[in-house]
Amino acid sequence: MTIEISRERHELPSAIKARYIEQPGLTEEIVRRISVTKNEPEWMLAIRLKAYRAWAKNKPPSWGPDLSGLNLNAISYFVKPDADQSTSWDDVPEEIKDTFEKLGIPEAERHALGGVGAQFDSEVVYHNLKEAIAKQGVIFEDLDVAVQKYPDLVKNHFSKCIGINDHYFISLHYAVWSGGTFIYVPKGVKVEIPLQAYFRMNTKSMGQFEHTLIIVEEGADLHYIEGCSAPRYEASSLHAGGVEIFVGRNARCRYSSVENWSKNTYNLNTKRAHVAQDGIIEWVGGNLGSGVTMLYPCSVLKGRGARAVHLSIAFAGKGQDQDTGAKVYHLAPHTTSTITAKSISQGGGRTNYRGHLFIKKGARGAKASVECDALMFDAESSTDTEPAIEVKEHDVEVAHEARVGRISDENIFYLMSRGLTAEQAVEMIVNGFMEPITKELPLEYAVELNKLITLEIEGSLG
Repeated sequence: MTIEISRERHELPSAIKARYIEQPGLTEEIVRRISVTKNEPEWMLAIRLKAYRAWAKNKPPSWGPDLSGLNLNAISYFVKPDADQSTSWDDVPEEIKDTFEKLGIPEAERHALGGVGAQFDSEVVYHNLKEAIAKQGVIFEDLDVAVQKYPDLVKNHFSKCIGINDHYFISLHYAVWSGGTFIYVPKGVKVEIPLQAYFRMNTKSMGQFEHTLIIVEEGADLHYIEGCSAPRYEASSLHAGGVEIFVGRNARCRYSSVENWSKNTYNLNTKRAHVAQDGIIEWVGGNLGSGVTMLYPCSVLKGRGARAVHLSIAFAGKGQDQDTGAKVYHLAPHTTSTITAKSISQGGGRTNYRGHLFIKKGARGAKASVECDALMFDAESSTDTEPAIEVKEHDVEVAHEARVGRISDENIFYLMSRGLTAEQAVEMIVNGFMEPITKELPLEYAVELNKLITLEIEGSLG
């Protein structure tokens, strides 16, 4: 029995040619050229150069999945599409618009979203926000544009959540970042309709390094959705995005993401949120593509009563290594976190939960729960759980639970005795296993996310 995830719409490249492709490899000259191309202020160039020099002195991680197939000297770090940014789909080049139409983005915007950004290779080609939301004072921009229009707001937050020197790939990210999303939600504003951004890599052997910066002020509320995909090539590509979220006092932010990169892609993403008193951060994610993924969304609970919810599902088929998890730092009293991680592996695929839970001394009354469930389809596949838990305070409640299982022949036989085929029986079991996560994904709002997590059951028992 095998599970196939339909990627036909995602893995065909667009015919459109890039306006400019930076030569492979990375030098300080290329970093400077990217900054000049964007007409950036000196403070942003200083961040890029500091990051580049830190990256050049550092080494890739020696732990986790095998990264030996990733040749950073063969990657193009900036690819400018042959399109200018527009607020109307009619002005987007036909080939690019066709790609996003196939992915369902314009349709989702028309029916269910408050605003949409669409990035193609290294730059955003479409960005729009509904007028009613803009009138609330909400800012929703391409981050490159925000650097020009709101320099003080960006400067006060950019790289303040994730440090430039935190690790090898985030240093690389800060040196060459391009595109992404900037959202600012003023105090007390509730954004009733989700905002979405979609990131598409089209060029062979490229790296995409979008940066998402979200600021949700006191008492505000936001739901933000990201989707990602890339065509299938023989050569490796790299995705190393960065996500920084600031959740104010009594504010709430839900970040939903489904990443469906092709199997030639190394997905080495960094996501982190700082949460103030009584604030809430919710991470809901699905990882279905990429050959190698290293992704561990992080919540830093800085204020009393802050809360974090992490919900994730990872799928690894043949040739895939999904190393995913979560990090939570309880730095204040009466903070709460819940981590629910599920994974499916088949055809020799590997999944791994890698987590870090830390409770600081003085964080009295903190509560944390970690639950990891893994489902395997065959003896060739593997799954692991690597939780790290550090508790420096006595007055806390911490729970951890991990389960690994296989689909039993008895369950399939029982469902078949009720009139289902073997494929339908497996699909029902898999859907039930995933349901705690998928029910929280924004299916009612984003048509594309619904398509991305649809599992097609093919094959036969035996």
